[in-house]
Amino acid sequence: MQSSYAEQFERDMGCTEAEWLGWLPAALGDCAWQRNGSSVVVSVAPGQLRLDWEPLPPRVIALMRMPRLRVCFVFTGLDAARRYAFMKRFDLYMQRGGG
Repeated sequence: MQSSYAEQFERDMGCTEAEWLGWLPAALGDCAWQRNGSSVVVSVAPGQLRLDWEPLPPRVIALMRMPRLRVCFVFTGLDAARRYAFMKRFDLYMQRGGG
């Protein structure tokens, strides 16, 4: 988790689009959202968040192939504190680990 979040930023997510869409509802919590193709608009009072994604070529390390998505985050009408509060929850729900 970061200490602050800009109004706009991009991330490389290590997942397929199907996995992303499976995790997204829980990560968004009680926020209302609407999907249109490969983008989602999320109501985060008093503003909104737009998420756009596109598949990238897999990351290849030796024999391992990891799927990737580029996800663009664009917040509108939210101050730094509201962005942080939203992303804190979002990042916890999107976090994956192995062992």
